Amino acid sequence: MSNAENFLTGYLDAWRTVDADVVRSIFAPDAIYRGRAYDTEPDEGIDAIVAMWDDEQDAPGTWSYEGGVIEMETADAAVIRGTTSYTEGPKQGVYDNLWLVRFDGEGRATEFWDWWVERKH
Repeated sequence: MSNAENFLTGYLDAWRTVDADVVRSIFAPDAIYRGRAYDTEPDEGIDAIVAMWDDEQDAPGTWSYEGGVIEMETADAAVIRGTTSYTEGPKQGVYDNLWLVRFDGEGRATEFWDWWVERKH
């Protein structure tokens, strides 16, 4: 599997389980995580990313993800496209996502940037 495919599989597993070990396995120790296109204060470092995942976790069964189409991929970076649907809660709705992920030599993300937009009916 490619770095992008491994990352996507791990990311979805981490999202489902909110398991700190899974999060740590897909992000480099000095990774930068931007959860929004306009994120001027990203989470920096694996401990901050794990804490953010714990604080912002989505309840099990309230979301689904479709896609994972690799728009562009090299060994060092990938652009991943998908759709996230939330069935309940404050995020309820459908969101189109475009992720920029940069990788280190071990295939872990050094930078993650999520551009998302909510679909309007």
